[in-house]
Amino acid sequence: MSAQTATKEFVATGRRKTSTARVRIKDGTGLFIINNRPHTDYCKTEQERKMVIAPLVTAEKSGSVDIMVIVNGGGGTGQAGAIRHGLSRALEKMDGDLRSPLKKAGHLRRDPRKKERKKTGQPGARKRFQFSKR
Repeated sequence: MSAQTATKEFVATGRRKTSTARVRIKDGTGLFIINNRPHTDYCKTEQERKMVIAPLVTAEKSGSVDIMVIVNGGGGTGQAGAIRHGLSRALEKMDGDLRSPLKKAGHLRRDPRKKERKKTGQPGARKRFQFSKR
């Protein structure tokens, strides 16, 4: 049996708004790649970087797992939220004992908020055209 098949890989999907992240984790040295780029390079803001590594900090697995992510759709914050959700699910698959700390931190909950659609007869989702009495 080769070294490649000896390490078990865990796959999970995370979503937020219109973003979808496919996350693969396995035991390793702490490599974190998003769309073939290091996570520090891919995430533009410090807030996004913190959001993406939050499940690892909660699970205390920062330097012990290799993470490969393919994410598409949406913007930066939506993608970061999708990665966080997928990573949390993958960590839970890897070790069932991590479920309660991840759940307590709110990482396993899928954020249901989406953009509301624009309605007819209005300029936006909630905004109305100006009312004229006379």
